[in-house]
Amino acid sequence: MNLHPHKLSLSSLFLMQLLFTAPVFAQSVTFNCTRVERDFSETYELQVQSATGSQPAQKGKVYLDGRDLDRVGTDGNQTIKNVLITKDRVSYLSDTHFEAEILEGVSYPPGFVTSIVIIDRASGKLRKVDTIVGGILASSLGEGTHSYEEQCAPLKYSKTTID
Repeated sequence: MNLHPHKLSLSSLFLMQLLFTAPVFAQSVTFNCTRVERDFSETYELQVQSATGSQPAQKGKVYLDGRDLDRVGTDGNQTIKNVLITKDRVSYLSDTHFEAEILEGVSYPPGFVTSIVIIDRASGKLRKVDTIVGGILASSLGEGTHSYEEQCAPLKYSKTTID
């Protein structure tokens, strides 16, 4: 099959445009989210940033009320493993490790939580799925998989770019 040079040129331009611009939907998205649990309600700001640059060490970041969720402390560590921002959804995956601890005379073993957070940009619905293994959280919430829903709204000054 022979393509006309003009059609071949247009096809090449279209293919290059798809390859270079399709995966880039947003650099940073900020939400105002509300968590409601029985009589308790909490509002917080959640900022999700996609990875910048092409270096393997650079990765996406997540901030809760301005606090970086990628952190290491004496009581454990939390790592943001993956961030994805698209036109329809914002999602991230985190791993959290807790050291063994003694609280009010009760000894708790080390624990581990893997969390997946997905925000539907059209509805603002945030879905969080936590898998808890050991530690104080397993004692208080129960070991296994737990899911939660919250409501979020994009903030006006959110830096969303669709390239």
